[in-house]
Formats: sequence, C-alpha cells, structure tokens
Amino acid sequence: MIESTILLQDIDPLVLYGVNNNKLDVLKKAFPLLKMVFRGDKIKVSGKGDEIEQFELKMRVIVDHIKQYQDITLKDIEKIAMSETPNTAYLAKPTGDVIVYGNNGHAVRARTPNQRVMVEQNLKNDILFAIGPAGTGKTYTAVALAVKAWKEKQVKRIVLTRPAVEAGENLGFLPGDLKEKIDPYLRPLYDALDDMIPADKLAYYMSSRTIEIAPLAYMRGRTLDNAFIILDESQNANDLQIKMFLTRIGSNAKAIITGDPTQVDLPRNQKSGLDKAVRILQNIEGIAHITLDEEDVVRHKLVKAIIKAYDKERENETENSYHR
Repeated sequence: MIESTILLQDIDPLVLYGVNNNKLDVLKKAFPLLKMVFRGDKIKVSGKGDEIEQFELKMRVIVDHIKQYQDITLKDIEKIAMSETPNTAYLAKPTGDVIVYGNNGHAVRARTPNQRVMVEQNLKNDILFAIGPAGTGKTYTAVALAVKAWKEKQVKRIVLTRPAVEAGENLGFLPGDLKEKIDPYLRPLYDALDDMIPADKLAYYMSSRTIEIAPLAYMRGRTLDNAFIILDESQNANDLQIKMFLTRIGSNAKAIITGDPTQVDLPRNQKSGLDKAVRILQNIEGIAHITLDEEDVVRHKLVKAIIKAYDKERENETENSYHR
C-alpha cells in the first residue's frame, strides 16, 4: 500500500470539486481501488503504485486546465477519468467573450461591443483610457482584465486606485482610523474583486500586497513594475495627479484609466485633469482610447434612459448658454 498527497496550488478547489462534489464522485468511480480523502487544497490517496501514478497523471491534466481557464466541466472530468492517454487537447476550451472565470466557475464576460473593444485594445496596448458614463461596466471589465493577467502570470501584482475626493472633504467627520475612513470610497473595487477571487484568498493576497487597493495619493513616489494598475474615477483627479499616476508605470506593467467626465466631484476651484490627459495623449503608440456610451449600460434598464435624459439636458443648457 502506497500513500501520496497532491497539493492543489494556484486553483480554487471548489472548481475541481463541483456542485455537491459531483466532479469528485466521477474521479472516485474511475479509481474504485484507491482510497481518496479530499480536504481543502489537499488530496490524499492510498493504494497500488500503478493506480496512484495514473491518478496523479490525470490530476495534472485537470489542474493544468483549471489553471488556464479557471474552470472545467463535468463532462471534461469524465473524459480525463476514462481516457488511457489523458491530455488537454480534446477538452472544451472556453469560447465567446469570457475574460476570466471567477468564484464557483462564474464566467466574467465582455457583455457589450465596447467592452469587447476594451479587451482587444488592452491586449494591444500598455495604457488604455476607458471613458464613459456610470453603469457601462468599464471598472468591472478593467478589474477582470487585471485578474486575468495576474492569474496567467503576465504580471506579479494588481494595484487598484481611486482619488478619495469625498474622503478629503469629510474625513474628520467619519468614524474609525484612516483605512476605515477611506475604504468606503474604494468599495466598488473591492466589490469587483469579490466576484472574481474567493474571500479568504483575497484577504491573503491583500495582506501580502499581491493585490493592493489604495487612494491615489498613496501612489506618489512609487515605481510599479510587473503590475497591472487601474486608476478608477479618474475624472476626480487633477492634472498633476493624473500625470503622477501615469509616470508611476514601470517595466512590464499595464494600466487602465477609467472615468466619467460628466461626474466630476472636485471642489469648484479645482479642474479635472482627465480631458487634458485624453487630449494630449492621443496618437501615442501604446496608448489606446475607448469611449463607452449608454448602449453599454449593463445595470437596470432605466439607467440607460436616465443617462440619455441628462445628456439631452446638458446639450440644451450648452445651446442656451451659446445663444446668450
């Protein structure tokens, strides 16, 4: 009798185990002579040497597929379990607009034409400006692209940042320490990550600074190498802040800057630097620009109508101002 322990590194065990452990049941039926114990990220097997060798071989194929696609179907588990020469060549490859697979195999997709353009331009360029109104999925898509690049080991860490404009105005009135005061303004970034990385692992990655979420002011003086960096709500950064962010980008790094010029929360004596950045950084190789609009809204159906109504009102105000 031989014993062996397999560590499930860099994959979510729940993806392997399946709903109600239905994928594990397939493996157990395929190897009835082996005794298997599945606990968290460890699999302990005992039995004859040749049986264990076959099991380990098939597990490597399964784990490699999950590492690449963050998912594996029950049918693919069955194919591998029953095959005499298991390999990934005949397994189903995710198709369509899937960016990354999140928690419990949830597929995060590019759901609109402009979101698909974001994905394409991110592949071709190191810096991408994604500009558009609320609800168009620009932040969520950007975070998904960052998680994908990190899972595929294209970068070593993820850095997400936002200007804490409201925090700067009201910090003294909020309870708690500095982190507790600032976190509410970074919440949308946490929410996106929560969909894509299990809570316990996310906590670990953040404690080890593999994934970092911080106010824009914390970026000053740093050089970010081997990182995927996102500046969210960039319309609330002034000219010097956006320049500071863009010049933090180090070697083997990618950046996405998202913003909505119609929702500037800066004090009246401050001017957003987003329009200037978009204007002067046109036609630079390696920097791409994508504009999302109400047709990309993926929230409640009324959000699209609300955006159109405000756009129309803004046009009327501009026209009336011109005629005065």
